[in-house]
Amino acid sequence: MSSPLGKPGRVTSPEKEFEGEDYDLAAKEVTEINSSSDDGVTAAVLTPAADRALVWKFDLRILPVLAVMYLFNSLDKSNLGNAKTAGLEKTLGLVGNQYNTILSVFFVPYVLTAPFLGILGKKYGPNRVLPAMMFSFGCFTLLVTAVQNFSGLLAIRWFLGMSESAFFPLVIYYLTTFYRRGELARRLALFYAAQSIASAFSGLLAFGVFQIKTGSLADWRYLFIVEGSCTVTFSVFAFWYLPQSASHASFLSEEQKELAYYRMQTDSSSIVNEKFNLRDSLGIFKHPTSWLILGIEICLGVPLQSVQLFLPQIISRLGYDTVKTNLYTVAPNVSGAVMLLVLAFASDLTRLRFPFVAAGFLFTFIGFVIYAAIDVEKQLQVAYFASFMMTWGTSAPSVLLDVWYNNNIAHEGRRILLTSIAVPLANLMGVVSSNIFLNQDAPKYIPALATTAAFGGTGFVLTLLLGAYMITDNKRRDAKQGKVDLRTVSTEELRDGPAAPRFRWFY
Repeated sequence: MSSPLGKPGRVTSPEKEFEGEDYDLAAKEVTEINSSSDDGVTAAVLTPAADRALVWKFDLRILPVLAVMYLFNSLDKSNLGNAKTAGLEKTLGLVGNQYNTILSVFFVPYVLTAPFLGILGKKYGPNRVLPAMMFSFGCFTLLVTAVQNFSGLLAIRWFLGMSESAFFPLVIYYLTTFYRRGELARRLALFYAAQSIASAFSGLLAFGVFQIKTGSLADWRYLFIVEGSCTVTFSVFAFWYLPQSASHASFLSEEQKELAYYRMQTDSSSIVNEKFNLRDSLGIFKHPTSWLILGIEICLGVPLQSVQLFLPQIISRLGYDTVKTNLYTVAPNVSGAVMLLVLAFASDLTRLRFPFVAAGFLFTFIGFVIYAAIDVEKQLQVAYFASFMMTWGTSAPSVLLDVWYNNNIAHEGRRILLTSIAVPLANLMGVVSSNIFLNQDAPKYIPALATTAAFGGTGFVLTLLLGAYMITDNKRRDAKQGKVDLRTVSTEELRDGPAAPRFRWFY
């Protein structure tokens, strides 16, 4: 293995390391370095304690900052729903379906520019591109304060969509440069939970901000001032703080950088820190499974965006006033974050992905069907519980689906390219969501609820089909080549994906 530090190096791992036998030995050294006198090569031994200490450093240094960044990203993207309940339409003189048009326009540049920003992130590093994107969408959020009409808000939402487009795909790729495949789901879930917390916090923040009655601005404008200012400030800190990758992190010792590089070489990437090659990376679309993944992303996108954009409007049907409606969005969003963590930790523990993705789709389907089928005014408790199920079934599939296909792609360029298309494609479904929740259908929104449930049900079926294919294909490969334990195969061997002899699906 070539060393990332520019000197001869070798990292070895005890055979029993990943069997979990020694993880209770707290007194182990962080690393064991053995000098070999005959060849002058230094070997860093990755013990269970060393591995645990390294991951713990990443958990403390990387995840909290990314979670806060994504919290602001989610706030700046979804705060329009809160502003609507405080009179945004009336202040700007919006009529007809202009509000829905404003929501829709965000997703067009979001999809068009995401692959290009994803490639820039691979080329110049997510540690630089992510904070730059955050600074941009923070500035555009601040500018919403100054809009006076439909056209002004429409223009800002267009540029906001551009600046946010590749944020989540780049975060996913960035985390794959720090964590092994079996570690990724729960870490990404902790990060993604920031979105659910953001939705809950958005309700609380809106509740507080809308109490401001003494200023010269409309209530909802103060919401954008607070959120935009915090976003811009934190982006400057993130630009200074985030490391390029695990093997270049300044908070690691030289030996730990070697260990971090080894971890990625054997259980994440075929070539660590590989330069991006577009023609080579486009090969990911030769695999039929990539297109099925995109189909599942489409099915995920409609319920995900419906909940993010319209949960306040859905809950307003319970008959509460504006302030209480925003407050009642908090509990469903918090429960969505909790369910996300439960499913993600269970997924990593069992090393299974598709059953938990399917479970999320099922929650969504049931939640929307219940809300559409019952008399909400007479069954308030049941209706409110259904809103909880809606949030349970949107966050978890998003995280675990992205982890699922990233776990099966060892080629870094193909990984970032597929992620930069798949995630924005799911977000593009916001165009569908924002055009099915129409004012003329208020307050029941039956066509919107039925459409969203249909997408959730279809996603459930497609997920089961893809999982069944992967199980069957693994059995076929085992019958032809002999049984292979996925955990014993280094990702160095898996650059060619399904074409590699020892490739097995991580399902």
